Amino acid sequence: MGRINREKMLAKHIWARKELVFCSLCAREIPSHLAEAHHLIPKSKGGKKTEFLHRICHRQIHALFTEAELASTFNTVDALLSNQEMRDFIDWIKKKPIDFQEGTRKSKRLKSH
Repeated sequence: MGRINREKMLAKHIWARKELVFCSLCAREIPSHLAEAHHLIPKSKGGKKTEFLHRICHRQIHALFTEAELASTFNTVDALLSNQEMRDFIDWIKKKPIDFQEGTRKSKRLKSH
């Protein structure tokens, strides 16, 4: 069984038991249908450890950083939160309902590469 399947099974088990799961970035409760596992170091770079995040928080990470940046610099929750753009996003999203979703745009910096 692949890693992603194990993560999905773990997630289903957690929510089936009615355990509350909180986003590692914004610290808000995650509804089960909006939970995603984020590899702190991308799988393509050999990463295995994951953190549960809101879908919108997860997408924001990938809109701001390349896989190389995630692997070398932003490979912990604290490192992600040390980035000003990420902190600005977290400050903004914390004011939204836990099931809030909106499209995510690539940063101008990433678009120019």
